[in-house]
Amino acid sequence: MENPKLSIFLINLLCFLGLCIAIESPQYAVVHSESDFEIRFYRKSTWMSAPVQDPSFEKATKNGFHRLFQYIQGANLNWSRIAMTAPVLTSIIPGAGPLHSSSYLVQFYLPLKFQASPPLPLPELKLKPSRWEAHCVAVRKFSGFARDEKVIKEAEKLATSLSRFPMANSTSERGYAYAIAQYDSPFRLIGRVNEVWVDVHASELDGCKSSAIAAL
Repeated sequence: MENPKLSIFLINLLCFLGLCIAIESPQYAVVHSESDFEIRFYRKSTWMSAPVQDPSFEKATKNGFHRLFQYIQGANLNWSRIAMTAPVLTSIIPGAGPLHSSSYLVQFYLPLKFQASPPLPLPELKLKPSRWEAHCVAVRKFSGFARDEKVIKEAEKLATSLSRFPMANSTSERGYAYAIAQYDSPFRLIGRVNEVWVDVHASELDGCKSSAIAAL
């Protein structure tokens, strides 16, 4: 098995040299924009998920991504190599702890060629595929590194914005309080892009409809 840190570094280096092609991301349409957040409609999609138990968001994300990286490097029953996608999404499941949670789900968006039939992960990785139905998400962007304290502050800011927006109500019907989307390699020091995601009901907005997540 390749060293995951070395592989990520090489990917980042190639992108810096201009040799990296665009990577896939889940498809969406912006249905509403405010000054500090927007509401997106995401199409149906399939993700590979790593459940993690840890008080720290940062440690949980590293643990989950390490297992997902092994999976895309070939630790699956097909021995398939899977291209890197963005973002890596860490969903915070409500509960106790410093972030009001010690349970997380680190999720990897599967490229289009694997959406219908994802390779099954090796059992020891403890991963599971999940299918998202089409749904709307409120999104707030923020820069820098997604540290534990910063994640809390950015999520609170989005919650405050949504409380003042009568056309959308946040929902936890998929079991998550909110999620943090990270788009960059850990080796990228400037110009980093992160987002807070919260599922919303926004029936008054054209293009939005409620939905739920279901395990494959």
